[in-house]
Amino acid sequence: MFTPAYSFIILTYNEQQHLPRLLASIEGLNAPVFILDSGSEDDTIAIAQQAGAVILQHVFENHPRQWDFALKNFGIKTPWIICLDADQEVTPELKEKLFQFKDEEHRDIDGIYFNRKNFFKGHWIKHGGYFPFYLLKMIRYGAGYSDLNENMDHRFIVPGKTIIWKDGHILEENLKENQISFWIAKHNRYSDLLAREEVERMQQLRLQTLRPSLLGSPDQRTAFLKNLWWQLPRYVRPLLYFTYRIIFQLGILEGRTGLIFHFLQGFWFRLMVDIKIDEILQGEQKKEDKKPAAASPFRFVFTFLFLFLLFYYFNILFFGITSPGKLYAPFLADHLNYIRGLRWLLLCCSAQILNWMGFTAIYNGTELLVVGKGTIVLIYSCLGLGLMSFFAAFVIAYPKKLKQKVFFLIAGILTIQILNIARFVLLALFWNKKASQIIDHHIVFNIMLYVIIMISLYFWVTKNSQASADQHA
Repeated sequence: MFTPAYSFIILTYNEQQHLPRLLASIEGLNAPVFILDSGSEDDTIAIAQQAGAVILQHVFENHPRQWDFALKNFGIKTPWIICLDADQEVTPELKEKLFQFKDEEHRDIDGIYFNRKNFFKGHWIKHGGYFPFYLLKMIRYGAGYSDLNENMDHRFIVPGKTIIWKDGHILEENLKENQISFWIAKHNRYSDLLAREEVERMQQLRLQTLRPSLLGSPDQRTAFLKNLWWQLPRYVRPLLYFTYRIIFQLGILEGRTGLIFHFLQGFWFRLMVDIKIDEILQGEQKKEDKKPAAASPFRFVFTFLFLFLLFYYFNILFFGITSPGKLYAPFLADHLNYIRGLRWLLLCCSAQILNWMGFTAIYNGTELLVVGKGTIVLIYSCLGLGLMSFFAAFVIAYPKKLKQKVFFLIAGILTIQILNIARFVLLALFWNKKASQIIDHHIVFNIMLYVIIMISLYFWVTKNSQASADQHA
């Protein structure tokens, strides 16, 4: 008698629209089907019964606990199980791989990742980090388990080796989400779960099960990125993440529907989570003994804005009076012109680096020429004075010890200008007039630098705040 190598477990709740599609995609594999339902009120149960599935009912709390119940309560007889959501389906290519699957050829394997294609309003989301996207969907029964340290995202953990089927796809498309009101209501509920989870992680009540590793399995990489996400400043990180998906992961190529998805899922949803985290923290806030009184935020904001405007407009004024014109001041232009000195230093360093790289580079007071490549001109907006004004104003205004401020200020300004030099070197080698008509490199550089500055300021503030709190504990 034929003994299948795997069984299917499917989670359902009012899935009469999706379940027939999934069942049709696995028809012919002769694998047992187990369905855990959360109290469907439509024809889901009747469809499952007609397909000959084994059915159990369990009140839904969250996905990890639902999967945990399924793994522990179904009478699985096969060595492997494939765990799917009802809005997923198996492609013919994956079905063929499953048809050829033999347990004896995978004795040293505990888990297999499938490659997911995600759809939104009929549009395949193939950019913005959404493809390829690997999910551990096939696990050895008795070895794999549901990760209960997650509250919203669900994943399976296996102790042994895993492999990835890159050409074995599952399609995921929730047709209910074609109504945007359904999508928003669903993700509003998810944001509640995720906000509560993150607060519990702050309180050390919930830890990561997997070892985070950028070079590990797909789920270990996810754990690594989550660790990084939790360190980023709330309200800033949704914007950083959305920008990263749109620009660096090419989400901008998705078109209108794809951009709507990336905005909703990458920015709106993450912003909702951050807002709800603050609501939870404010609701649970308690007075702490021996905690030093916080400095007035109004004073800091006022000082920061005053210094920023002072530095910013002083640079503009100084540039005006050291340039030929009605207000020209020859003495300042000839003897105290720090703007000209900065420009000369940047050009000198850029030319030296290019010469070290084997190119022939020469410069004068405003231009950098690379033989065989072209010329770039350093105008006022190229010097990063606005960025330095912002950074210096924040550091000086923030209530910390002078020594900490001086060290961080010098390191930050040097970093800004080192990155500026790197920009000039790249522009001298690769930039052209056609590119300048499409995109303004000043804007791109400023956005990147402001993102880097905000992240570095966040870590500087939190590090020093934690050290101060430890001293008063």
